[in-house]
Amino acid sequence: MTSEEQTVSLVDVLEEDEELEEEASAVLAGSDSDHCSYPQGYVKRQALYACNTCTPKGGQAAGVCLACSYKCHEGHDLFELYTKRNFRCDCGNKKFTDLQCKLCPEKEEENTGNKYSHNFFGVYCTCSRPYPDPDDQVEDEMIQCVICEDWLHGRHLGCVVPDCVELQEMICESCMNQHVFLWTYAAHLAGKSPSSLRKRLDKTHFYVTKTENSFQSTDQEVATAIKKDEEVSLHTNCESRCLVFIHKEAEPDCRLKELEAIAQKRVQSGAVFWPSGWRSKLCSCSSCQTSLRESGLSFLLDESDTVLAYENKGKNNEQRQQGNDPLMSALDNLNRVQQLEIIHEYNDMKTELKDFLHRFAAEGKVVTPEDIRQFFEQQQSRKRGRVNTGQFYCT
Repeated sequence: MTSEEQTVSLVDVLEEDEELEEEASAVLAGSDSDHCSYPQGYVKRQALYACNTCTPKGGQAAGVCLACSYKCHEGHDLFELYTKRNFRCDCGNKKFTDLQCKLCPEKEEENTGNKYSHNFFGVYCTCSRPYPDPDDQVEDEMIQCVICEDWLHGRHLGCVVPDCVELQEMICESCMNQHVFLWTYAAHLAGKSPSSLRKRLDKTHFYVTKTENSFQSTDQEVATAIKKDEEVSLHTNCESRCLVFIHKEAEPDCRLKELEAIAQKRVQSGAVFWPSGWRSKLCSCSSCQTSLRESGLSFLLDESDTVLAYENKGKNNEQRQQGNDPLMSALDNLNRVQQLEIIHEYNDMKTELKDFLHRFAAEGKVVTPEDIRQFFEQQQSRKRGRVNTGQFYCT
């Protein structure tokens, strides 16, 4: 291997490191990396892996938690599944003929509540291809469906991928067609939906008859309210020179039924992207709750079920862990003089390393392993020189 093959761009290293750190924070920090999640039952959402070494294609699909991927499947060929909901760790059950879980050996033979897909064999999307795909030269992001949790290429969704897609949830066309009531919601909540959705759900209908063009002040307020579609209570004014009849309809028991009655249509094809907060607008009447439960979609009423909520939990966990940094704890056990000496040494090294790397960046050069080795050798030499200068001997 030549020296050129061993070198990398400093910018590439920094960007890749930052990207990997953010991804790890979002996915992994929300799960326990030390203890098998099996005792927790069907975890609401967690990072999962499939082991191609232990359960290859042709066998039974199985998933393992984050901790088991580290402790029980180290060095194995793993498929990263990102996160899945309501899943119980399979590691060591009957699907693993030659492996016993090191963290939680006492497990049932099978987790009947788990749901599996082709993702557990390392393929994704309607095209059933691996990711990354060595044979695919098209740069395309993959987006996870809220319901089936499969990952699909943007170009295979059958719709235009919106801007700020990371702030929206997506339901694939297959899941939309499987749960057809979602198309009714999509006509009002997704895409170019009316801004007056709330008014449509809570609107009071008014019928007005006017006998003269002039209004008393109270009647004028009512007329203004009616024109703005604002809700007002029954109002009559016998002394006024006009007569206003106001009829207030009872609020519907089911939002879904009212939306169906409006009969607003949209093309029922392609995936659907849902804006932030759309789950809170779904009907939660007893009938709809029963239907969602029977369809296995009760989680749609839970705004904390989202991947974004999971990622925020992981980031909060990481911040708490950083607050308990072992290095800072060690510093607390040192006296004031020792603390100042260590902080001084750290700041010196950070400044010198920054200046060292800045020279490479300014000249457009790459940093080689030999450059880094020489830098730290110089640091050690300077440190030894400072120590030797400060030594005194008695004769």
